[in-house]
Amino acid sequence: MTGRLEGKVAVITGAASGIGAESARLFAAEGASVVLADVQDDRGQRIADELGGNARFIHTDVTDDAQVGAAVQFAVDTFGRLDVMFNNAGRGHPEGLISDLKPEMYRESVDVLLGGVLFGIKHASAVMKAQKSGSIINTASVAGIGVGYGGTLYSASKAAVIHLTRVLANELGEENVRVNAIAPGAIPTAIFGRGGGMDQDAAEALIPILQMGFAKAQPIPRSGSTHDIAEAALWLASDASSFVTGICLPVDGGMTTGKLFSQRMAELGAMAPA
Repeated sequence: MTGRLEGKVAVITGAASGIGAESARLFAAEGASVVLADVQDDRGQRIADELGGNARFIHTDVTDDAQVGAAVQFAVDTFGRLDVMFNNAGRGHPEGLISDLKPEMYRESVDVLLGGVLFGIKHASAVMKAQKSGSIINTASVAGIGVGYGGTLYSASKAAVIHLTRVLANELGEENVRVNAIAPGAIPTAIFGRGGGMDQDAAEALIPILQMGFAKAQPIPRSGSTHDIAEAALWLASDASSFVTGICLPVDGGMTTGKLFSQRMAELGAMAPA
């Protein structure tokens, strides 16, 4: 049986850890040639080496238009084409009230979370339009759908990614290029610790604790995982979703459906007259 991405070429940004690393492993296992793009050189190269001859790493700062373009060109030069662009790179940032906002905080967040997606779509779509085929996937967040799931800048940037996905799905659809987004829910990754100021190793050591804490964060009674998101990305990357474009797919265990039913019933019981 052939893999679901047999013969396809993918670029994944933010591929040295978390969702990106898990997606790179899954895509490669399903037959894709994968270019891992990240600023974490040692980690990215280690994963590429682990995946073997059909994986490559390239240093890529997604805030730099030229570097994103170079990653796309590297994929084409190395593997001959580009079928999937997964704009996944992200970052957390300590955020307080709107009164605490500083200009540098805005740039640090928006340049990665929105700018990196824009540059990825720009360069990938140029190749895909010429091919008359391709799938672009953007990592959004439940924070871009509802309020209270993230900081102001993070939430606003992710909401922008969701709308950008719709806009460019419309623009590129007639060229047979699909654009979709995934909105992860409470997925334990290093972004939470990094957003609190930890280094990468300390942030990754925090993940098991987050898994326990997130187990009751949504109706489905377990923590989400990076594999849950990678499977969604795999479907959007594959031909199984060839008639799907312009969507934002929440992978959140039902988090965005609202307060837990058990909590609501308990609150109603507490309000009932004695």
